[in-house]
Amino acid sequence: MGPLSYYLSSKDKASRDGIEILRRSANEYFMAMRDRFIDPSNLTQKTCPRSESSAFESQVHPPLQRLPKSRPAATSSVIEDLIERAGGCAVIDGGLATQLENHGGVFDETLWSARCLITEPHLIKQVHLEYLEAGADVLVTSSYQATIPGFLSKGLSIEEGELLLAKSVKLAIEARDQFWELIQTLPNHTYNHALVAASIGSYGAYLADSSEYSGHYGPGVDLEKLKDFHRRRLQVLVEAGPDLLAFETIPNKLEAQALVELLNEESVQIPSWVCFSSVDGEHASSGESFKDCLDILNKSDKVSVVGINCAPPHFVDSLICKFKKLTHKPIAVYPNSGEIWDGKAKRWLPSSCFDDGNFEASVKRWREAGASLIGGCCRTTPSTIQAISKALKGKSGVHYIYENKY
Repeated sequence: MGPLSYYLSSKDKASRDGIEILRRSANEYFMAMRDRFIDPSNLTQKTCPRSESSAFESQVHPPLQRLPKSRPAATSSVIEDLIERAGGCAVIDGGLATQLENHGGVFDETLWSARCLITEPHLIKQVHLEYLEAGADVLVTSSYQATIPGFLSKGLSIEEGELLLAKSVKLAIEARDQFWELIQTLPNHTYNHALVAASIGSYGAYLADSSEYSGHYGPGVDLEKLKDFHRRRLQVLVEAGPDLLAFETIPNKLEAQALVELLNEESVQIPSWVCFSSVDGEHASSGESFKDCLDILNKSDKVSVVGINCAPPHFVDSLICKFKKLTHKPIAVYPNSGEIWDGKAKRWLPSSCFDDGNFEASVKRWREAGASLIGGCCRTTPSTIQAISKALKGKSGVHYIYENKY
């Protein structure tokens, strides 16, 4: 998940050139999709040619099974049931990239932690297992910055990118199912059967130019372009079979509107949450009011949960109170640690951040204020989630099943 820190991103020539490559890749992708499909409305039923000798193919998985659009009616019950089973407040996992780095994962600006889908998928599964062990009730997939244009910019094909997106869901489901099977051997365990949330980062996260924390996408980005950008990724992720969709770090009203329209156009029949970024603790990152943003989401029965992610934790109390006045939907909050990323030096800056003890002391207050799902974002780890789980559920959430500890 992208750091708030990109506000300090370098504006040197290398950064500008990298962003331009991404923009060109996006344009090439949209053109390729138009050329490949005669009828865009049947996009989910089409497949693209693949090379019989592709070495990449052996690293991922067999071709994605296309699912029909007609599915059981969407409801929020899967999330509501989890919240009830969790005692009124469920636990979201923590920073995927942070823990991958702790295990030696290597990233780049274009794909961020999604690079590990190509190079080190075993680490992603390991981190999922660690968060489950720490007490997470929701696993968020490694697809936050995984986009088909981003994969194209790395020399992969459209279909290879689609397979990697599906793989992000598959890894999380495998980890969840493996953990659940194993935990049944422990008497009197208090874990919940976790949900898998397919992460869909904002357009700004794909650009990797800090615009997920400004919402300023430029005059060429309108409602239709945002829907076109998100459409195929959403289709592939839904087809891969997650329990819900997690739209993360959304910085402006325009993108919120695009997501609501896209969910309707695609007849998505699994629940979703939409979480905004905020850099001042009062407004969406674009400066727009949360009332305007939430008015859009409140009208949608496709959006089951609204919230905030990757904002500093000291914003959370007031934002929960604000959201409670503006929506009747359940509220999710998963802040970062409060640390700041120096995009020029490529390192985290020392700061007065929240440690695990601060989180443990705060989450009860956040729950009492009205949060129904609480977790962590950048720079939080399984030990943070363990502290949150202990505070919310009165248990440590850790049985030391796996050898690699955090």
